[in-house]
Amino acid sequence: MLGFATYAALLPELRDLWRLSNTEAGLIGSAFFLGYIATVSYWTALTDRVDGRKVYLAGSLLAVVGEAGFGFAAQGLASAALFQALLGAGVAASYMPGLRLLSDRVSGPLQSRYISFYTSFFGVGTALSLALAGILAATQGWRWAFVVSALGPLLAGVIVFVFVKKAEVQESKQINFSLATLFPVAAWRKVLSNRAAAGFTLGYAAHCIELFGSRGWMVAFLAYSASLQAPGGEFPWNLAAIAAAVNLGAVPSSILGNEVAMRMGRGRWIQIAMVASGAAGIVLAVAAPAYWPVVLALLMLHALFVMADSGTLTAGLVGAVPPELRGAALGLYSLAGFAGGMLGPSLFGLALDLGGGEASAAAWIWAYVAIGAGCLAAPIVVRVFAGAR
Repeated sequence: MLGFATYAALLPELRDLWRLSNTEAGLIGSAFFLGYIATVSYWTALTDRVDGRKVYLAGSLLAVVGEAGFGFAAQGLASAALFQALLGAGVAASYMPGLRLLSDRVSGPLQSRYISFYTSFFGVGTALSLALAGILAATQGWRWAFVVSALGPLLAGVIVFVFVKKAEVQESKQINFSLATLFPVAAWRKVLSNRAAAGFTLGYAAHCIELFGSRGWMVAFLAYSASLQAPGGEFPWNLAAIAAAVNLGAVPSSILGNEVAMRMGRGRWIQIAMVASGAAGIVLAVAAPAYWPVVLALLMLHALFVMADSGTLTAGLVGAVPPELRGAALGLYSLAGFAGGMLGPSLFGLALDLGGGEASAAAWIWAYVAIGAGCLAAPIVVRVFAGAR
């Protein structure tokens, strides 16, 4: 995950350097998710027939190419989007296959807890990525921030391939690249016929629109808020470091949220967390001119609410489908979620442009409304998919 948020940390700088609109800057962030969703179904389905460690290693090497390529060769919108898409394809071959590696080795009552921890460490990786990007860009320049970050997936691939014990998997000598393998529609229909699985999948899509939209623009929002602070009231730390601390601080929310959901019911907890996160984003945007401690407190609160249902949604899906459909279900779930992730950064940037640009207070409010609308509608969705409890 070390290169995941490098672009988000440097978005304001690269937007100005390449003279991009907010919509174009958002499109580069969305390109990551385009690469992800274009390949994740294949990678995840492949784990049903091939040693998942091999898939994970291949994805790690592809992520290295995307991240290092961005640092060495990105020159503007088109090239930056290309390398972000390659990075996304690499992460697609490691994140969900990594979850499959874990879920195949843990069963019983503790499976939900293990999965919650796994998904929560996405936030740890995001925080480290933001922090490293901020430090390297300030001292070595933005290109080296991308190049050095490529060491992360390289190390991850080696660790998983060498130290994770091989499971008993019936490997196929020939890999089928047909559309039926890439998009297993028949299996997906079986998954979606399960109302609970369908509800968790749709909820994850709405969650990812808000999660990745807010994460992708967090540093830019802090830069906007910093420009409104009174003289002498500036933010006390590097903006990327603040974003890293917020993302890291929000990690326990997913773990604790799953524990709460196990007691009160998943459907009820998901409604509470989603409505709270959508409302908190709007309050944050309104409070952008406030004194920096208030802004940071609201930013932290929003991040906590956004993450509060992450582990619950994933654990709910895994528990709702039979083992023989788990690979296909995780592929569809990831596809829906990261399709939402692809929409989030672009939707935020588009709303920002339509609302009057990054200097307009109303534009930031509309941007947070745009990415939080699906979460605010959670009570309606849960009622439709009443089986998602």
